[in-house]
Amino acid sequence: MKKINSLLNQYGESHKNGTNKLIHWICVPAIFFSIVGLVSIIPFPWEIYIYEGINLSWALIALVLVLLYYVSLSVSLSLGMLLFSIGCIFLCSKINVSMYALWIYIGIFAFSWVFQFIGHNIEGKKPSFLQDIQFLLIGPAWLMHFILKKLNIPV
Repeated sequence: MKKINSLLNQYGESHKNGTNKLIHWICVPAIFFSIVGLVSIIPFPWEIYIYEGINLSWALIALVLVLLYYVSLSVSLSLGMLLFSIGCIFLCSKINVSMYALWIYIGIFAFSWVFQFIGHNIEGKKPSFLQDIQFLLIGPAWLMHFILKKLNIPV
């Protein structure tokens, strides 16, 4: 069995309850987005223009590293995550012009984690990342694998 399938199956073991799954469908992408946002507002030493309002940033560098991890697991999964990541960067570029960007990202992050723990309380199982930190990156991939499956794209 490919490593990605094993990781997705392990992650799925603590995500079987319908309410917990629904919470994850909302909160996991929100947490991913809020982290991208928080990292995107860390000042970058050089202003290197990438695309309309998007400059090279710590968030872009971090996402490249995360996407390399996803490529090591599955090319199709990494392409799906690339598309989602591009959406995050684009949305962050719009939010970052606000003087409230930091508070927007903190609010999304905190709200989402509270609901994640509520979901796991309903499930009756601890979050997967408490046993293995890499599951923080497997959560978004777990959701993306369902999208790919719907599109008949093998992981």
